[in-house]
Amino acid sequence: MRVAAGAIARKWLRERYGVTIEGWMSQLGPIEIPFVDAAQIAENPFFAPNAAIVPQLEEYMDALRKSGDSVGAKINVAARGVPPGWGEPVYDRLDADIAYAMMGINAVKGVEVGAGFACVAQKGSEHGDEMTPDGFLSNNAGGVLGGISTGQEILVSMAIKPTSSIRLPRRSINREGEPIIVETHGRHDPCVGIRATPIAESMLALVLIDHALRHRAQCADVHCQTPKIGGKIT
Repeated sequence: MRVAAGAIARKWLRERYGVTIEGWMSQLGPIEIPFVDAAQIAENPFFAPNAAIVPQLEEYMDALRKSGDSVGAKINVAARGVPPGWGEPVYDRLDADIAYAMMGINAVKGVEVGAGFACVAQKGSEHGDEMTPDGFLSNNAGGVLGGISTGQEILVSMAIKPTSSIRLPRRSINREGEPIIVETHGRHDPCVGIRATPIAESMLALVLIDHALRHRAQCADVHCQTPKIGGKIT
């Protein structure tokens, strides 16, 4: 249902505002996936923007499946063409609503906007996105400042945990609190993150259409004459 509703939202956002939304897998377990070409994302079952690494991913997943274990994944999703001004400064912040929606996806255990946790090691002189008449020079903020869209690309990353149901024996307890061993046999996914990219795209689209409609209700169709500022595209 979320993906179906997201498809409608994506179409409306694209036709009315020119907003495009695209997700991809940036890491599978310990294997980082360098971004090479967006055109390659739809050409493989991993939603990987790098066709050359797909055989390595397939080999890794096949070995993992045979071992009976599972692994997590990192999914990125970006929205381009989002107008500045969507969001709120306190209660309904755009980035807060995005994080809330992404955490609502099954197995998601962490969400980052822009630089995310990498900002811990950055200095203010590195993290702040400088502006020139030609646009922003970086996008560490991930397209949202003070809870409001800046007009830059909105970039979100999420960490998806390994599948809990694995064939390997795991310790647990029964209703009486006694120790038992749990082994999950039958078909299961060694990595649920492989199927998460379309869901992440849809959830971002649903948040954005919600904020677009709020902004339209608040400001009608008044358009600001401030020139559109370009930004760094990943």
